Amino acid sequence: MEVKVLFFGVLAEVAGTALKHYSDVNLMSDLKHRISDDFPEIVHYNFRIALNSQIIEGEQELKAGDEIAYLPPFAGG
Repeated sequence: MEVKVLFFGVLAEVAGTALKHYSDVNLMSDLKHRISDDFPEIVHYNFRIALNSQIIEGEQELKAGDEIAYLPPFAGG
């Protein structure tokens, strides 16, 4: 099973990429641990997480093909 993770704004700079694929993650907590292992400095930033274009809170099950977005704070104007 593979999911796609998109990084936006400063989080893409921290990750060094705007897109990364992860395999063998079944829960959002598994994915968060993998991302924090790959990019330890990301924990110092504020961000929200969207799963298939929906902002999420708490634990979620992941399915093959899911799209997860790491979203930094943003302002309108």
